[in-house]
Amino acid sequence: MNDSLKLVTEGLLKAMKAEHDGHYFYLSAAKNTEDPQGKSVFEMLADEEREHMEFLRAQYASYMETGHADTTVSLRMKKQLTGESPIFSSAIKKNIKQAHYEMSALSIGIMLEQNSVSFYEAQARAVDDAEARDLYTQLADWERGHLHALIQQENALKVDYWREAGFEPF
Repeated sequence: MNDSLKLVTEGLLKAMKAEHDGHYFYLSAAKNTEDPQGKSVFEMLADEEREHMEFLRAQYASYMETGHADTTVSLRMKKQLTGESPIFSSAIKKNIKQAHYEMSALSIGIMLEQNSVSFYEAQARAVDDAEARDLYTQLADWERGHLHALIQQENALKVDYWREAGFEPF
């Protein structure tokens, strides 16, 4: 195996691990939130992370077998998470003082997604293989959408949560 192929396959293995971790984190978040919309969105995020993992697994197998990406597999269209409250329903503000798990889930999700975006961008810059660069770029863009929604939701709740939970230095 040449150095270029080794770099691609090692990166794909690390990416699969990260997607696996994200999948199980979002499943846990869905299970533990009281908010129905949050449960649904976290389940959707878990499904997307699982899909990414399966996509990466197919790419890894193809690179190991042929030395090239598998162009017959692709990621489906991503769901857009938009609006003032892209993760949780507006009802969460009624019990914001008790939303410790939800706020922690947002914070941890943001860290996971930031790490994913950084990793995929770094891999895209590091590889010589144009097909691998394209798939890393596509995954970075997808994870950036998750990151944006999580940050937007955290920002929408942060001041109220800090004030109600007694964290405010405001």
